[in-house]
Amino acid sequence: MAEIDSSRPSNDTLRDELTEEQYHVTQEAGTEKPFSGQYWDHKGDGLYRCVVCETPLFDSDTKFESGSGWPSFYDVMEDGNVHLTSDHSLGMRRTEVVCDECGAHLGHLFDDGPEPTGQRYCINSAALAFDGDE
Repeated sequence: MAEIDSSRPSNDTLRDELTEEQYHVTQEAGTEKPFSGQYWDHKGDGLYRCVVCETPLFDSDTKFESGSGWPSFYDVMEDGNVHLTSDHSLGMRRTEVVCDECGAHLGHLFDDGPEPTGQRYCINSAALAFDGDE
């Protein structure tokens, strides 16, 4: 797992600042139901950030419709802002995507995305905050 910033808020603080679903997704590696999150079909131009620490994660230019029901991106905003780990939960082999700054669970990475990367970062809306272009 990513090395977690020592300035990360306590679990009690996070429970107070995040919604129940945001806490479950980011701190307990939960998953929101498909087609339920606020960003799965979002079309705005701007920047998607970590809901916990505001680290920039994805640019709307890399967002695409995957049909999965979760926001999907073919690339990260900046190398080093996310950390990838092996996830063998639920009897599956997947690659977990976490925020490198605070360790928040974001979603999973799959190798079925569009060019130019061929990757699909399948991210929970509950793990994201959006800054729209003015």
